[in-house]
Amino acid sequence: MSELCRPKRPARAEKSRQRMEERRRRLAAALRENLQRRKEQARARQAEAVATGEPSPESSTE
Repeated sequence: MSELCRPKRPARAEKSRQRMEERRRRLAAALRENLQRRKEQARARQAEAVATGEPSPESSTE
């Protein structure tokens, strides 16, 4: 009886929703990877600055 009261979603709308969800997951993963890469780059720059005795950009006050 509940099936008669509730309209079914068209297959096209369901596929569209699935595509959007997959796109959202891919973007989230890409953002996480980008953040990790940027953190690694910042750590490398900071380690290089410490090794050469230069002040790091984070510690400079202007």
